[in-house]
Amino acid sequence: MNKFIVLFLMLTINQAFSQDYLIKDQGQVILDNGVIQREITYSHDSLYSSNFILKKDNTGFIGKSKDFSFLINGKELNGYSGWELIDTRAIEDTTGGSGVSVSLRQVGDNPKVQVELSYMLYPDLPLIRKWIEVKNISSEDINLEAMTMEALNTNLSHVHSVVRHNYARMKHLGRFVGEWHDPVVVVHHIPGRRGMALGNETVGVLKRTAYHTEGNNIEIGLTREGQHFPFRKWLKPGESWQSPKSFICLYSNRDDSYEVVDEEVNAFIVKHMRPQVIEKKTKPVFVYNTWNPFRTFVNDTLIRDVAKAAAECGVEEFIIDDGWQVNAHRKSSEKGWGSNYGDWLVDTNKFSGGLKPTFDYIKSLGMKPGLWMSVASATEDSRVFQEHPEWFVKGPDGKYGNLHSGSEGFYTASFGTGWYDYIKGKILNLVNEYGLRYVKLDFAVVASAYVNNDSISGSYATDHPLYRDHHESFIVHYERLLQLFDELHREAPELFIDCTFETAGKLQLMDYAFAKHAEGNWLSNFESNSPVGPLRVRQMAWWRAPALPASSLVIGNLPLNDPNVEFCLKSLIGTLPIMLGDPREVPEEKREMLHAWADWMRDMQRKYNYMAYRKDLEGFGEPREGHWDGWQRINFQTGEGGIFGIFRQGAPENTRTVYLKDLKPYEIYTVRQAPSGKVVLRATGEELMHTDGIPVQMKEEYKGKIYEVRIE
Repeated sequence: MNKFIVLFLMLTINQAFSQDYLIKDQGQVILDNGVIQREITYSHDSLYSSNFILKKDNTGFIGKSKDFSFLINGKELNGYSGWELIDTRAIEDTTGGSGVSVSLRQVGDNPKVQVELSYMLYPDLPLIRKWIEVKNISSEDINLEAMTMEALNTNLSHVHSVVRHNYARMKHLGRFVGEWHDPVVVVHHIPGRRGMALGNETVGVLKRTAYHTEGNNIEIGLTREGQHFPFRKWLKPGESWQSPKSFICLYSNRDDSYEVVDEEVNAFIVKHMRPQVIEKKTKPVFVYNTWNPFRTFVNDTLIRDVAKAAAECGVEEFIIDDGWQVNAHRKSSEKGWGSNYGDWLVDTNKFSGGLKPTFDYIKSLGMKPGLWMSVASATEDSRVFQEHPEWFVKGPDGKYGNLHSGSEGFYTASFGTGWYDYIKGKILNLVNEYGLRYVKLDFAVVASAYVNNDSISGSYATDHPLYRDHHESFIVHYERLLQLFDELHREAPELFIDCTFETAGKLQLMDYAFAKHAEGNWLSNFESNSPVGPLRVRQMAWWRAPALPASSLVIGNLPLNDPNVEFCLKSLIGTLPIMLGDPREVPEEKREMLHAWADWMRDMQRKYNYMAYRKDLEGFGEPREGHWDGWQRINFQTGEGGIFGIFRQGAPENTRTVYLKDLKPYEIYTVRQAPSGKVVLRATGEELMHTDGIPVQMKEEYKGKIYEVRIE
C-alpha cells in the first residue's frame, strides 16, 4: 500500500499528517497517495486548488481554480471570497481512506459562515473524494443555495473533448449540465488520451454535474435556480449542514473513455464507498414478487399455493406486493391499485388469521417473507389522513398534494412531519410481529416518475417543522428518507430494503445515495415475453452497471412461467435475480431446473461473493437485437474467480470468443458451464485474458450461457 502524504504548511501553524514529506514552502495542502497529487493553496485570504496531477506521467489536469462555490442569501462565496484559515485536521474512514479537513471563516464586517472542506484519498486509486460543511456563524437565519463541492478550471479543451453522461453510457459534445441520471460523468480529452470521472453522490433529482459552463471548467454539486428542482437549505444561527460527497478520478493513456468507470470507479465503489448491498453479509440471490400477474388480488390461499411452487423453483425471498393491506374505515381492499394506502392494516377478509400464519408458512418452505408498501402515501379514506392531514404535502394552491400522479383522493406524506415516526413504526411492527425480512418501498416522495410538471414536487406547506419553503422541502424529504433507511437497518439489521425508482423520483432512477442506504432499487416493470423481455433486462443492467452496484438493480417483471424461463433467469443473473409470474404454471421438470440454478447461484456467491462485482466483457457492447452481449462478475480483489455470462440475441454468427479480466496471469483456471459444472476449458489466466480466450458456440439465435471460472 502506498503511504499517504497529507501536509499542511502555513504562516502560523505547521501540521504534518505524515512523516514522509519535504517542507518546500508555506501555505499549501499537499494530498499525495503516490498515484495522484493535489495541491491546495492558501494565500492572501484565499484558498484555491493550484495543481492536480497523475504522478506516473506528471500529467496535469487543472489550472488555478476557486475550488468550491455556493450562494449565501443570493451572494456567491468561493475560495477567493476572503477567508481566515482557522484549523486543519487529519481525517480517515473505516475503509482505508485518509485525508485532511480545512476549516475557514469568512472575513469582513459581517461574516456569515464558516466552512470545513474535507478531502479524502484512497490507497492505489487516482481518486479524491470531497465534501463541505457550512455553519451559520451570524446572528440571523441564512439560506444556502447552488452548493458546488468541486469547482475547477481544467485544461481539457471542450473543442476536443467528449462528455460521457447518463450513467456514463451516452456521449455529449459541448456545454453540459447533468441532472438526476448522472451519478458519474466522464470528461474525455480525445487527443490527450486522458480525462476525469466526476462522481456526484447527491441524492435523487438534486444532482448537478457540469462541464464547460465557463471556459473548460467542471462543477460537481447540487441543483440551482433555473433547473427543475433547485436546492435550498435554511440555516439558523449556529446550525450546520454537510453537503453530499463528490469524487474526481483521473486517468491518462487511454482511448476508451468508459474504462475509468469499469476499472477505477468500480474499484472505489466496491472497496471504499461500500454500498448497502455490498455491506450486507447475507444477500438473496433469487427473489419472487406477486405483482405480475396477481396485482392486488392476493389472499392467504393464493399466496400459499404460489409460495409452495416458488419454493420448488429455488426462490429464497417471497414478496407479497400491493393488495395485502386495508384502511381502518374499509372492510376489504378489493378495489385494486390506488386504494387502501396509509393505515397499513392487514386485510383479514383476505388473510383471516392476519399475516403471521401466512408468513410462518412461507418461512416453513425455507423462504424469507416480504411485503410491498408505499413509504409516503395515503388515500383520503385512511384514518391517518383524516386524523393527521397536517402530515401531508401541499401544492401551490394550498391543497393537499399527490406527488405520484397528481390525481385527487391519493396524497403524499411529508417527511418533515410526524409521518416519519409513524411509517417507521409501521414497518418495524411488521418486522417484529410477523418476521418481515424484505420491504419494497414505493411511490413518490419528492418528485414523480410520470408527471412532467415541476410544480408537482416537494411541499409548499409553510407549517411543516423541518423546512421553510418549497425548495428546502426537497433536500429535507430526501435526507429524512435516507435517515429512515439507516434507522431501520440499525433496528432491524436483517431487513432488505428495496427502494423503487418511483421513490427515487424519476423513471428508472438509481444513484449512489440510494445505493448507500438501501440494498436494492426496483428499476422497472418489463413484462414482455422472451426474447424481448430478457433483452430489456440486460439493456437496463448494462446501462446502469458498473457505474452502480449490479446487485442493487432489481429489474422486474420477467415471469417464471415464460416458455423460455431459463433465458430469462440467465439474463437476470447479471443483476439481482427477481422473477414474477405464476410459478404454479411451471412444469415440474422446469422447477427442478430452476432450483438447480438457484443452488448454483448460492454456491457461487458463497465461493466468490460475485454479487459485489460486475464489469463489461472486452469486445461486447450494449445488448442489442442482432448482436452478442455479455458481462463478468469476477472477484477482482482476490483473482480467485467468479462467473460470466454471454448471450446471442438474434446475431447472425453462432460463435464468439470471450476474453476475461481480473485473473492471475500464471495460475491455471478451469472454465465450467453452469449449472452442471462440466469443465469446458483449462488454461492460464494469461490465456483466458489475452491470448486464446474462451470460444463459445450457440446454435440457437436466442440463447445465453453462464460459466464459472476458478483456479484449478
